Amino acid sequence: MPTPDAAPRATPAAFIRAILAAYRGQGRDPAPALARAQIDPAGLAGPGAGVTAAQLEAMAGRAMRELDDEALGWFSRRLPWGSYGLLARGSLTAPDIHTALRRWFRHHALLTDDVSLALEAEGTEARVHLRENQPLGGDADMREFCHVTLLRNAIGFSSWLADSRIALTEAWFPYPAPDHAGAYDLLFGCPTRFGAVDAGVAFDARYLALPVRRDEAAMREMLRNALPLIVLRYKRDRLLLRRAQALLATRPELLANAEALAGALNLSVRSLHRQLAREGTSLQTLKDEARKAEAIRLLDRSNRPVKQIAAQTGFANERSFARAFRGWTGVSPAAWRLGERADKSNEY
Repeated sequence: MPTPDAAPRATPAAFIRAILAAYRGQGRDPAPALARAQIDPAGLAGPGAGVTAAQLEAMAGRAMRELDDEALGWFSRRLPWGSYGLLARGSLTAPDIHTALRRWFRHHALLTDDVSLALEAEGTEARVHLRENQPLGGDADMREFCHVTLLRNAIGFSSWLADSRIALTEAWFPYPAPDHAGAYDLLFGCPTRFGAVDAGVAFDARYLALPVRRDEAAMREMLRNALPLIVLRYKRDRLLLRRAQALLATRPELLANAEALAGALNLSVRSLHRQLAREGTSLQTLKDEARKAEAIRLLDRSNRPVKQIAAQTGFANERSFARAFRGWTGVSPAAWRLGERADKSNEY
């Protein structure tokens, strides 16, 4: 579940222990699956024990097939191999992610009523809720693995449908913080709280309007290797550009601090630069656009001295601000304020 630049064994060993419990529940020997995943069972104990993302993927994939249970013992009845593929196909023809998620949740209730999944959208925030209708699995490891996997499955599949990461703003769970709580930063990429009433995640509601971009051919290919949707976070974020622009427009203090901006987007500075480049732009371009818009707003709507406007828009001094402003508009800040716009700035 870790991202490529994360620690190689950052996935909690508790998830492997949950899979071993599923084997025990069916009276099956997990040794071949452990060997294939190159997991030493002696190294699974202890609060700091972990495995790699590839090991979890290999172990879970084999267990689902051998046990013929894609729920791996979480529910009161097995979910035979292919169950979640049926859910995926049921959402493929949805026009957007909002409809796709609602279909996925409605169809999931046909597979089991042990849990309920619901989507709420209010204002600018969307929230997915996972509620238990009866006790899950056999122990704390299995319960945790169920919550984490179901939420990652829903968000990962939605990300695949939209060909975009759905960046989470918050995650919450109904159990106490586990010893490996720090791994949740990698699992969900957002602040996480424990001891909540239910489990769930929150994200920008604009993701719900993203269109479904996949077809039947892509679905067949995905289902041959679906586990990475759960194990690894989707890389591309089609809303990243708009989210970054909105932050820079509403929080001018971020103009001079790339680390703070990246943190507000739940990314590293390196990832922010890389993803913006993928969208054909750069952080400097976004900053320049935001500085230009804020400078023009302040010049047009306030009587603040140009020196103060320069400082507020992140410039070291009035001279560097005036030079940049002339490059943007063709006139000096003082001339702009007097109404002497250059032709190329008539749009303002």
